[in-house]
Amino acid sequence: MTENGRAFEMPKEMRSMAEASFEQARKAFEKFLASAQATAGTLEERGATVRAGAKDIGAKVISYAEKNVQSSLDYAQSLLHAKDLAEVMRLHSEFVQAQMRALAEQANEMGQAVSKAAMDAAKPKS
Repeated sequence: MTENGRAFEMPKEMRSMAEASFEQARKAFEKFLASAQATAGTLEERGATVRAGAKDIGAKVISYAEKNVQSSLDYAQSLLHAKDLAEVMRLHSEFVQAQMRALAEQANEMGQAVSKAAMDAAKPKS
């Protein structure tokens, strides 16, 4: 990246802010994964009826992780091609907003999957 022929360097404060936001998103996702995995483990202990639900939850967790890692890699790559500080700030803002929306959607979907699995487990066996 260059700016007027010189190498573009992100100011330390800006880099710290970007790293802090990224770390916050990463920690939120880690908490989400830990909760989902704990729930899946608890449900799986309840028997064969729940195994299908737990398997679905596990598949969702893996899918979410793949999507979030890919988003992070895409973001990092876009930063490498940023032309100036304004573009870095725009990319950062867009990334953080998109990640927060994705995490909210994923948490909602996971909540629905866990609720469905719990209701299936509570149904009387025929």
